[in-house]
Amino acid sequence: MRVLVFAKQVPDTTEVRVDPIKGTLIRDGVKSIMNPEDKNALEAALQLKDKYNAKVTVITMGPPSAETILRESYAMGADEAILITDPLYAGADTWVTSMILARAAQIVGFDLILTGRQAIDGDTAQVGIEIAEHLGIPVIAYATDITLKDNMVVVTRELDNTYEIISTKLPCLITCTKDLNKPRYMRVANIFGCFDKPITLMNNSVLKFDKNEVGLVGSPTKVRKTFTKGPKAQGTVFNGTPEESAEIILSKLKTEKIINM
Repeated sequence: MRVLVFAKQVPDTTEVRVDPIKGTLIRDGVKSIMNPEDKNALEAALQLKDKYNAKVTVITMGPPSAETILRESYAMGADEAILITDPLYAGADTWVTSMILARAAQIVGFDLILTGRQAIDGDTAQVGIEIAEHLGIPVIAYATDITLKDNMVVVTRELDNTYEIISTKLPCLITCTKDLNKPRYMRVANIFGCFDKPITLMNNSVLKFDKNEVGLVGSPTKVRKTFTKGPKAQGTVFNGTPEESAEIILSKLKTEKIINM
């Protein structure tokens, strides 16, 4: 079994700053990390490796510096790492990004694709689902549990108010939540060897897109503005007995039409 994990290098959101003129993220001098839920996807793949001897390939798309998270993937136990990088791809939106990643998946081959639910720098939760659309394979989003049985995968997925159990045949794509597992630490034995392992580079000479299909030019969506959320306004403090407090809360909920009593 070959499992592909798509991971993304993102800025640590505790240090995000926005250019007030351009409205874009300032990445210079900001620590980059592997997107947290992509790490949950990698852990799920590594568990399949431990149980079924699956081959785990981690793929990321980004600048050459994104190699860092691929080295981290090796240190966690991945078998293969691929970096997709090309100046033509700069500024790609979710649709173009997913199109590029899907073509890479077709070239590499796969039985199962795992991604994080969403990336913390965009929060769109679109790329994984769009990859499946490009590939024409089933997709199950928001996984909190994954089980393989014969050639089927059984997934418990989280919804707003409940959980749902879905099964489908392989190949398929699953997007993973933080509740799926607890990612393992990098292993000492792997850390010493991860810098010597090869990273396969894929650029447009390999993926062969027309220059007008990719990057900013090929992206159907454009970001007009990026900004950080301001602090919440100071709350109002009410003093009173528990019964008076309950009445105040009930009145506020009715006013906001959150409840109708």
